[in-house]
Parts: sequence; C-alpha cells; structure tokens
Amino acid sequence: MAEIISGTELRSAILDELRTEVAAMRAEHGIVPGLVTILVGENPASVSYVSLKVRTALELGFHEVQDNQPADISEADLLALIARYNADPAIHGILVQLPLPPHIDETKVINAIDPDKDVDGFHPVNLGRLLIGDERFPPCTPAGIREMLIRSGTPIAGAEVVVVGRSNIVGKPIAVMLGQKGTDATVTLVHTRTKDLAGHCRRADILIVAAGVPGLVRPEWIKPGATVIDVGVNRIGFNEKTGKPMLSGDVAFAEACKVAGKITPVPGGVGPMTIAMLMKNTVLSAKWHLATNR
Repeated sequence: MAEIISGTELRSAILDELRTEVAAMRAEHGIVPGLVTILVGENPASVSYVSLKVRTALELGFHEVQDNQPADISEADLLALIARYNADPAIHGILVQLPLPPHIDETKVINAIDPDKDVDGFHPVNLGRLLIGDERFPPCTPAGIREMLIRSGTPIAGAEVVVVGRSNIVGKPIAVMLGQKGTDATVTLVHTRTKDLAGHCRRADILIVAAGVPGLVRPEWIKPGATVIDVGVNRIGFNEKTGKPMLSGDVAFAEACKVAGKITPVPGGVGPMTIAMLMKNTVLSAKWHLATNR
C-alpha cells in the first residue's frame, strides 16, 4: 500500500517553523508580517476561505487586516483601496479573494497589486520572474506541491514528472518550477485532450493531477511505485448526516493506493498546504521589505 503524504501534518510543521520566524522578527526588528485580506461580497465559499486565512495569520502572530467590502463596490473604488495598501509600509502581503462580482475585472485587480506584495503569486511580473528562474513569490498551490515532494523525500532531480492540467494557477507553474535548474526534473505537461493520456501518465515517476475531473486517473495509468499528487477537489454529492459536501480527487484513490509508492489524499492533501504557502510567502515578503528598506 502507498505511503500517504499528509498535507495536514506537513502544514502543521511549516506553520510551527513560521511561528518561530515571526517571533524572531518581532524580537530583533520590532515588526511582524502584515497581511491584508480583501473580501468583496458574501460568497459562502469565499467567506470560509478568508476566515481560515485570517485565523491562520493571527495564530502566527501576523498583523492581519480583514477588509470586507460590499458586493456592489465599484471597480475604481476597489483599485483605489488596493493602491492604499500598496503604499502602506505595515502591509507586506495583499490578497484579494476570488472570484469577484461580474462587474469587476479580475485581471485589472490582480495587475493593480504591487508585485512585491503579491503573496498569491498571480501577478504577471511574479509569473515572469518564476519563468526566468528569479522566483519571488511562487503561486501557493504549486509551492505546496513542491514542498510536499521535498518533505516526503521524493527524488526530484532527473525524475520523469507528468503534470495533468494546464491551468495558470497550478499546471503551468508547477511544470516550470520542477523543470528549473536546481530542481532538475524532466517535465511533460499534458491535459484531457492529449493523445494517449494514459500512456504519458504511466511513464511518470511523479504524477501530478490537476484536471478537475473526478476519478480521471485509474490505477492502470500509474507506474508502480510512483509518487502521485492529487490536486483535484471535486464535489460529487452531499452527506446529509454531516451536512458537508462529498469530495473526490482526480485520482481513483482507493485503487491507486495499491499501485503508487506515495500518494496524497483528498481532502487532507494539497489543500492544507496552499494556505501554509500563503503564510510563507507573506513572511518572505516581510523579510524582503525589511532588507530593502534598511
């Protein structure tokens, strides 16, 4: 049976490390990382995500600002709000929770954030930095995947990596990150329209699946002993007893466990790592601003 890579356990270890770094920053320099989370409207999923981010930041000792705005805020007013936080020296990270209401251009909003405070790692400048190997703030989910591979002891250098899914948030960035000099994997980026998708997957020493298709990857697609990272979080029903949605990954987990060497569960795998990496990026930003403003 495959070894389970628990994102929940790794997240706890990373947050403990960050808590120590924040305490040292406060003791040595009299500052702590500052994070503002901007929530527009009251989308239930967004409220839940933001609440978890706020709670985590406060637990780590951050200066956390939760800025709730009405759903009918104008685009101009939201951009002005971002500009104010861009200029605030106590704020090192700015996060605008997506999705935004239809009347607001999300691309304009992302582009308005100072790239040096873009702790989500979505700004084109930071994606460009990532591409040329000058990483400042990697997107949080790909950063979490890389951290899981490293901390689970999975060999990356020289490994055949297959990434299923070509999104700007996960697939493309993780393919770039693992193929960089110093990480040294050989990466193939595929998707649901790839010819012989199963054949590509079977070659992978590391298989990363972020296609958004429940149970897409079957056990016969997996190379025996491979490490499988399942990024998919798909709602497949509703549990009336618990009142919670039933979730499935992009990999047929129970069967895949009999073939893979290591595998991430859903839930409890990649998900918990995303917020941990957001916090890590905010600490990195605070350190960078501290070093450059001396």
